Amino acid sequence: MRILGTFLLITTFLFADLIDVYRTQGIEAVKEKLESQLRTQTYWEKYLENKDIQYGYYESTKYLIVVDKDSKKLKLLKKVDNGFSQMADDNVIIGERPGDKKREGDLKTPEGVYKLTNKLTKLDPFYGPLALVTSYPNMYDKILNKDGHGIWIHGMPLNENREDYTKGCIALDNINLEKLEQSIDLDKSIVLISKKKIEKSTKEDISLILSSIYKWKDAWKKSDLDKYISFYSKDFKKSNGYDLDRFKEYKKRVFNKKEDTQIEFSNINVIPYPNSLNKKIYRILMDEKYRTKNYKFDGEKELFVEIIDNRIEILAEG
Repeated sequence: MRILGTFLLITTFLFADLIDVYRTQGIEAVKEKLESQLRTQTYWEKYLENKDIQYGYYESTKYLIVVDKDSKKLKLLKKVDNGFSQMADDNVIIGERPGDKKREGDLKTPEGVYKLTNKLTKLDPFYGPLALVTSYPNMYDKILNKDGHGIWIHGMPLNENREDYTKGCIALDNINLEKLEQSIDLDKSIVLISKKKIEKSTKEDISLILSSIYKWKDAWKKSDLDKYISFYSKDFKKSNGYDLDRFKEYKKRVFNKKEDTQIEFSNINVIPYPNSLNKKIYRILMDEKYRTKNYKFDGEKELFVEIIDNRIEILAEG
């Protein structure tokens, strides 16, 4: 009761402060004061206090398909309230050769985070009743010069036996595959594939990322080039091929226009990114609404960030 009372007292003072800001400075000043809270790690730590974020932070993703290559297990998790509910735990077979996929035909299963892009049903009976198509190679895979295609989650042969490995896909018993497909919404599902059990995300990491996203957005909105570029890794690559130097020159031209810029983020998803580089990487997917006098954009913003020395560095952006 004492904690609740303290919280209500703080909330009352904050509300009164916002009213005073609105009365004396207007609604834009209120918005800026609220935005300033989103730029603090303390706010996000409090917000995440009672949330289960061991598999990441999700505002729009509803289903996680988690594949552990070492144990050859597939888990289906559903986002519920402040945590996850496990809906399936199935045995799978994976690529014939160990390690992270890098080349077409290397017989390896990739490691990373992928969307499901399609469901296929008119297949060779060897692949079972259906296949769920992953988005391999994703943007970061391409930046790392990985290639290949056609990484599916599929079933077992309908009329024959098969070896206990694939050419890189993930295969499971047909009845379990059909249950999996019936349990999810493809557009709200993410596949995480790791060599071993995924290292749990921490509230410290997630709050750091979320607060940094809003600091980065603030520098972007204010055309503060030095502060904006400080969020990027020296090894940064844009989806269009720009390296950091070329990207900085491009942004310098844009920022020099000093346009009134409005940026809004929603449906933010922060996903731990399994990788063979031994780096602490997260993939961020969110909706962006961007407005200037002469340009507007509504669509998905994608970032790959690495946590180094309690700060984020943007490795890739699309």
